[in-house]
Amino acid sequence: MTALNGIRVLDLGTFIAGPHCATILGEFGAEVIKVEPPKTGDSLRRLGTDTECGDTLVWLSEARNKKCVTLDLSSERGRALLRQLAAKCDIIVENFRPGTLEKWASATRN
Repeated sequence: MTALNGIRVLDLGTFIAGPHCATILGEFGAEVIKVEPPKTGDSLRRLGTDTECGDTLVWLSEARNKKCVTLDLSSERGRALLRQLAAKCDIIVENFRPGTLEKWASATRN
């Protein structure tokens, strides 16, 4: 048994700060679901030294203990799926520019 067993985390973090936070939560037993953009995946997949599997050492370190899904958050369908996923999570980790999530939320109400 670990401290965060039964806790579900939605990782929307970009670059280092957000993803690292979610990785630490995973180390303590949380289930972490990482959302990546289509085609390119998370930018950390390309940062640093490549490995034989095609991902970088940075990505392999930050992605440990995570389940990855792809969502196109620029589309309404992707944002709708994100809302459904978020409703089933206890914690959301994000480090978008200020106002990004609020903008998406208000776009669906109009």
